[in-house]
Amino acid sequence: MALGWKLHGDGKTLGPGDVVAPDERLSWGRTAGLGAQHVVAMFGATFVFPLIMGLNPQLAIMMSGIATIIFLLIVNGKVPSYLGTSAAFVGGAAAVYAQGGTPPQVTGAILVAGVVLALVGVFIHFIGAAALTKVLPPVVTGAVVMLIGFNLAPVVANIYWPQDQWIALATMTATILLATILPGFWGRVSVLLGLVFGYVASWLADLATGPITAFNAGTGEVDTHNRVNWDGVMSAPWFGFPPATDLANGVVGWHTPDIKLTFVLLMLPAVIALVAENAGHVKAVEEMTGADLDPMMGRAIAADGVGTIIASSVGGSPTTTYAENIGVMASTRVYSTAAYYAAALVAIVFGLSPKFGALVSAVPGGVLGGITVVLYGMIGLLGAKIWVENRVDFSRPINLVPVAAGIIIAIGDTSLNITSTFSLAGIAFGTIVVITAYHLVAWLMPASMRDANFGTATIASPPGIQSLDNLGFAEDYGLRGRRVLGRTDDGHLIVEDGPQADEDGERPRVDA
Repeated sequence: MALGWKLHGDGKTLGPGDVVAPDERLSWGRTAGLGAQHVVAMFGATFVFPLIMGLNPQLAIMMSGIATIIFLLIVNGKVPSYLGTSAAFVGGAAAVYAQGGTPPQVTGAILVAGVVLALVGVFIHFIGAAALTKVLPPVVTGAVVMLIGFNLAPVVANIYWPQDQWIALATMTATILLATILPGFWGRVSVLLGLVFGYVASWLADLATGPITAFNAGTGEVDTHNRVNWDGVMSAPWFGFPPATDLANGVVGWHTPDIKLTFVLLMLPAVIALVAENAGHVKAVEEMTGADLDPMMGRAIAADGVGTIIASSVGGSPTTTYAENIGVMASTRVYSTAAYYAAALVAIVFGLSPKFGALVSAVPGGVLGGITVVLYGMIGLLGAKIWVENRVDFSRPINLVPVAAGIIIAIGDTSLNITSTFSLAGIAFGTIVVITAYHLVAWLMPASMRDANFGTATIASPPGIQSLDNLGFAEDYGLRGRRVLGRTDDGHLIVEDGPQADEDGERPRVDA
């Protein structure tokens, strides 16, 4: 099922326990309303991230709608998701600009990363989702996500925050409070609300104190200027396509990507983050809908890659499935892909308004300073979330040492000069260290240490286990090959979470 939905009931009323499946829909009016809600959920991040990456937010919104339609077609309508702008490439974009790169070179590197992501998805589709954890175990994916976020700290400190420190501080504080105090849906759009707050605060500051003398991102110099400049907003038409890129006049819009190998290497680590992100989102949708989506895992990852390729091929932003929209599904229990098609169409309409794009592009630098402090930190801490959810054991050197080295290399933007014209630095260098060092250690690790290379899982206590005085392999309780480690307060068992033994009692090697 790619297009075509069954009407759920009368299409108007939902009982307390009713669930609208992906291949069902409500009335078209209600479906359009749900689509608009999905647009609001993805809106803040989808236009903030391209703004931070030096790309056109109007084009990003438009291409997110197109990429979402392509995604839904590739997964045959079985994985309801929206493809918004990916944060995983923000660090790579910052690194490209730090080395003198241009927006076309940023999108060129993103395009190649999209091709790699699509190929990874195809590989997973034919090999199976289990191949993911062998190559990229949670300790590695968590580290890569973390170093991508924390590598961005100097961007905040050196570019955004100095433009207007007090507005940045106020925006940061407002965003933190909005994200933690507002209930439900409003907390999910706290970044958007924080940006609006900062925008208004900047305008009021201009009225109260006049222009500010500080670094101006528009000119690249310290000068005296108003925080809010709407000259471009007033002159922009209401309807039309995004502008063409004109770097001489500081205009970034649609353009042909420019592929440079050095910059491609800076973007490739984002592929690891996107594989982990997409896999997690597919699992989340699987849990909510009750459908077996493992066969769709490779398709979903490949579809995200295709979406990124198409978006970046015209100068747009990279894409990824959005947790914000998965949250909307969880709260509404409406999983209809029809709502996502409606959301995509609404986004495309937004993308046809240059005035909207100019309004977003006019966000003051101090506001971005406050927003990016929160966003960059959250990107980094998503890596820690992966570790926690997968119970990564940092008492084991294989999990601690390679990760520690890679993260510090990335945060410090450490470089390795290979030739006079080519070097590895920051995110790319840190990612290579994490992956290669981890697998090198796993390969050289003695067999006795490999046996201990298991996490833990909590399961319901099987009938018959009355005492844990003599802990051992629970051969008689359907847990052959997994060692019982303890019992929780509510009676569940804590067992080794790893491959079970084969018929000879030998467990296969595990690297995570």
